[in-house]
Amino acid sequence: MLTLDLTNEPRWHDLAPGVRVQLRPLTTALMVATRSDPAVEAVPEEASDEERAVAFAKALARRAVLAWEGIGGADGNPIDLGPEAIDALLDIWPIFETFQLTYVSKGLLLEQEKNASALSPSGPSAGATGIAKPARKRAKAAQSARTGR
Repeated sequence: MLTLDLTNEPRWHDLAPGVRVQLRPLTTALMVATRSDPAVEAVPEEASDEERAVAFAKALARRAVLAWEGIGGADGNPIDLGPEAIDALLDIWPIFETFQLTYVSKGLLLEQEKNASALSPSGPSAGATGIAKPARKRAKAAQSARTGR
């Protein structure tokens, strides 16, 4: 059963020990706006999937992060929230991974619940072609079983 959260309130997400961010709900409007973000559209066609994922995650975070705690500069003082600081935060690998797992992937879970599976865009079935040779002739029909009745 699909559970709808009708409150649409921002929530706090822990990204690392002592580091948390308050994020907007991952809505359709937020995803559509992120897809048309200039930084996402500027990613070259020849860019890898990983480069695209980083650009998308940073654009999404710039739209979604409302507040944060436990993030400071080299001097130990808290850093103000801003686009450059959000990008720098997501440049830290464990933070990026946690953001993807706790925020982005939960918003995409419905995609995985579909009945049919498409080819994996980057997995072993990507661009798969048939390698089996065609049959030379049609197979014979199976004989019906003879019973003693």
